[in-house]
Amino acid sequence: MSAEQLAARFYPGSLLITPGAARAFNPQEVLAALACHLRGDWGDLGPEDKHENDAALEHGGRLLSAYTRLEDEERLWIITEADRSATTALLPDEY
Repeated sequence: MSAEQLAARFYPGSLLITPGAARAFNPQEVLAALACHLRGDWGDLGPEDKHENDAALEHGGRLLSAYTRLEDEERLWIITEADRSATTALLPDEY
């Protein structure tokens, strides 16, 4: 990965993963999704949700990204708390 690919737009705080996400996704998949999230690539969200995330970067607020594994359509969410204290990888049904 290049330095540009790793450039984070915000501090993630503590990095956490739920048990379900840890079982469903291998570490490389989670790290790749986390790298996208930190760059502001919000994944499989609609335009309104992406706009809300962009606004939250400027004005504060929680950040949510969603990524879908193509082969089985399993979804991974990554949520960064509004105070940037923690970022959690989880399955949607663990929310």
